[in-house]
Amino acid sequence: MNEPALSAHGVRKSYPSGDRRIEVLRGIDLAVEAGTSVSIRGESGSGKSTLLHLLAGLDAPDAGTLHWGGSPDTGPARRADFLGMVFQSFYLIPELDAHANVLMARRIQGGIGPAARARAKDLLARVGLSERGHHLPTQLSGGERQRVAVARALMNSPRLLLADEPTGNLDEGSGDAVIDLLLGLCRETGTALVLVTHNAAYARKTGRQFLLREGQLHEVLDSQPPVTG
Repeated sequence: MNEPALSAHGVRKSYPSGDRRIEVLRGIDLAVEAGTSVSIRGESGSGKSTLLHLLAGLDAPDAGTLHWGGSPDTGPARRADFLGMVFQSFYLIPELDAHANVLMARRIQGGIGPAARARAKDLLARVGLSERGHHLPTQLSGGERQRVAVARALMNSPRLLLADEPTGNLDEGSGDAVIDLLLGLCRETGTALVLVTHNAAYARKTGRQFLLREGQLHEVLDSQPPVTG
């Protein structure tokens, strides 16, 4: 049996508040297989972003274990190879055009050659922006900027894609398109997807659904099949 792309066991996280600590996550267990999609919903302040930061290796849990592809190693170089992230606020570099923003994911690993430039161009075509590669972020719509961010997250062929409210700054039509794009590309490439969202309709499009409530994940056993694009 292959190792899951991501596994978490007994993960806990708390933060100081005055003379006490607030426990945000209280024993998270989660396994995400390659090529599958998982959604996590929860109220504001429930700890969704905290959990995603832990799953990305950007923060360390107080207790429990996290493994990426069977390994606990989360050094920056390995993270850049293994996982990609899509954020609500895009985080594109305003001085760089769309093509250069996509290439930035490869630049942090070293030099950029013809193969990397060709891959960035191909990814922009796959997200429907083949004619927008030389446009700056300010010249793109919100939906287009998020599609650039998706292409950037896929630049290094990650085994795991983490998306934190990727439609939060988009109108309904653009949001629908971005979710369908994420799910379609992950199915096509075999990349595992963890989607944090407030939107129940988007959550139902993923293979498995979870609610984060009182610091724990509760799987939603929906009798309806996942909604497809």
